[in-house]
Amino acid sequence: MKIAIYGQSYESEALDYVLELLDECKNVGAEVYIESDFYTQLSVSRQIANYRTFDRKTGLDPTFEMFVSFGGDGTILRAITYIRDLGIPIVGVNTGRLGFLSTLKKEEVRRVVTEFVSGAYSIVERSLVEVTADFDIPEFRDMNYALNEVSVSRKDTTSMITVETHLNNEYLTSYWADGLIVATPTGSTGYSLSCGGPVIMPGVQSLVITPIAPHNLNARPLVISDDTIIRLKVSGREVNHLVSLDSRIATIENGKEIIVKKAPFTIKMITYTSESFLETIRNKLLWGQDKRN
Repeated sequence: MKIAIYGQSYESEALDYVLELLDECKNVGAEVYIESDFYTQLSVSRQIANYRTFDRKTGLDPTFEMFVSFGGDGTILRAITYIRDLGIPIVGVNTGRLGFLSTLKKEEVRRVVTEFVSGAYSIVERSLVEVTADFDIPEFRDMNYALNEVSVSRKDTTSMITVETHLNNEYLTSYWADGLIVATPTGSTGYSLSCGGPVIMPGVQSLVITPIAPHNLNARPLVISDDTIIRLKVSGREVNHLVSLDSRIATIENGKEIIVKKAPFTIKMITYTSESFLETIRNKLLWGQDKRN
């Protein structure tokens, strides 16, 4: 059994739970690899045995059975830049705050291994979106996909931008807003949700287009099929605007068109039998906890 471990946590307490996981991996005879920068951090903070390491270019391959991410949802979004299209199942241990993706509590970290070994889990495939263009975007040259969303937004101005939007070569509308989000079902509980978008179940084959602070209040989020090809072109008072893929951002000249579509591969998320998506959103969004209920 091969396990990869990655983290961004710099809190001493969080590192203790990493050691717990390593101990459980040793109990089952797992072969463990640790992301190189995270391994250096662990070595400085704690006495730790020698482990093999990996980075974005080397060390990982499809023979790994599990990729464990320590941190919050942002850490998982960075983790997929290591996994790419290798098909390695990923699970998140939440050492952050809200955690829609990193749902496993750090105090229960040993369950990552014990329940996996016992088979008390399922694999949910999460779709991604990718950005392509007929011009070079250096920031996205090697990783032009996102698990949560693609967003376009204004830059260097407080004025709104206009986002001309086409779906499958048919004109939809021109959004006059601070920006526009194209989110996956996974990303529906992220930036899109904070802008008034709907919560979408992970297995639904759809995308949601959500305007960011639109000038026209009747510009509502739109759910579309995930095989739709979306073309976006921005105009505005400034020369440039921003395009982001999850946490990676590029500056693009106004008037240039980008194409957003479903990526040709998925990310495999490990879901343990003792938890569910409905339980997660119920707890994270505090549904049913109004004392008047």
